[in-house]
Amino acid sequence: MELVERYVAAVQRELPETKRQEIGRELSANIMDQLDALKEQNGQLSEDDIAAVLKQMGRPEAVANQFVPPKALVAAEDMPLLKHVLYMVLGVLFVVQLVGSTTHWMGSSDGNLIRFLVQLAAGFMADACFAFTAIVLSFAVVNSSGDRVSRCAGKDWSPKQLPKADLGWQHISMTDVFTDLATCLFLLIVIWHPLWMNPEQIADRSVMFTAEALLMMQWFSPVVALSVLCSLWQLRQRIWNRSLLLGNILVNATFSAFFVALAVSGPLLQAGPVELKSLFTLLQLEKGFTYGLLFTACIPAYEAIRDLFRFNKLN
Repeated sequence: MELVERYVAAVQRELPETKRQEIGRELSANIMDQLDALKEQNGQLSEDDIAAVLKQMGRPEAVANQFVPPKALVAAEDMPLLKHVLYMVLGVLFVVQLVGSTTHWMGSSDGNLIRFLVQLAAGFMADACFAFTAIVLSFAVVNSSGDRVSRCAGKDWSPKQLPKADLGWQHISMTDVFTDLATCLFLLIVIWHPLWMNPEQIADRSVMFTAEALLMMQWFSPVVALSVLCSLWQLRQRIWNRSLLLGNILVNATFSAFFVALAVSGPLLQAGPVELKSLFTLLQLEKGFTYGLLFTACIPAYEAIRDLFRFNKLN
């Protein structure tokens, strides 16, 4: 019965030391019962017959997990909180990385868009990997001590605060919130670049906004700041209500009108101190930027109309 002893020993190696002897005796007795029953049916058992019985029982690792199930790295009741923390932290890291990458991009001499996107993606992935590892390990340490991180069970709530059952859109996605935050901060950095860029950096630009276009955007920046506050309000509430929808309608309608007004206001770009080294001429860049503004204006216009219908549904 050497095969049985080897099999039981392999299972015991996968078990906690305190339970190896007890489970080993139980498993050995179970195997011997099966072999005795098979021996009564077929007579003398060969080594191949014993190996077939052991193979049917499964790999030693799987058998050990049946006796002592592996402990989850994060408790099941803590998973909703873990996902919430991950979304929040990754969203904040994305916004921070966007601010840093945009500042570096605006201050560079070439203003290469591909390099900006690569730097943004690489920086965010590095920060996200570190944050993910740190958060999961923190939850795992708490779980290994027998405690629970989740606070949901003790949270005060009222059934009267629940949204209507037929309004599936009423939950606010954190992805949308952080996307809006990142977009608004990107706009503020671009609009107010003369404040934080030194004259040498501005002198290295080959294409610049015209004074009229830059002035229009600066006058519009309070609306962008208001949009940031609305996004933070949404992040706190996480459920669409009449006040949030009304604020979102006003902000999106204003954004759409501004993009259209900026697009038709005349020349938006002008040649900078440095010679333009690009596949496109200044006129082509101007047309592309104008069409891009008109296309972008359709996005907040759609969201304003969508939220107007949602506002009527809530009424």
